[in-house]
This record gives sequence, C-alpha cells and structure tokens, in this order.
Amino acid sequence: MYVIKVRGVAKIPDYVQLRDETFTLLAYFRVDRPDKSLEKIGLGDKTDYIMQIVAEMPFGQIKKIDV
Repeated sequence: MYVIKVRGVAKIPDYVQLRDETFTLLAYFRVDRPDKSLEKIGLGDKTDYIMQIVAEMPFGQIKKIDV
C-alpha cells in the first residue's frame, strides 16, 4: 500500500491518499479526520500506525507501507 500526503491550498485542507499496489485509490481523507475512511476499507485497527507515518512524512512524498 502507498501513502501520499498532499498539502491543501487556500480553503482546501491537507489530505492523505491510500493506494494499492496497482495505484488504485483506496481511501482519500483529511489529515485531521482519518477514522471513517480507514474503517470503511477495513483498516480501522491500523489508524494509529498509518497516522504516525503520515505525521512524519513531508508533503508531496509517496511512501510504501506494509499493512
């Protein structure tokens, strides 16, 4: 799975994209509101792990993670 952290502009908030190995979009959520999106794709129990990685990432970077 890939994590992409994107900085928002003006009134658009910062957000995160989660993509699979073929780069298909799995989840798209605001950095400050990940819960519902992660639960919807079955990763509710991995929220803390994923958000810790997101917090450490700079904007614009793509990172591969194993979940």
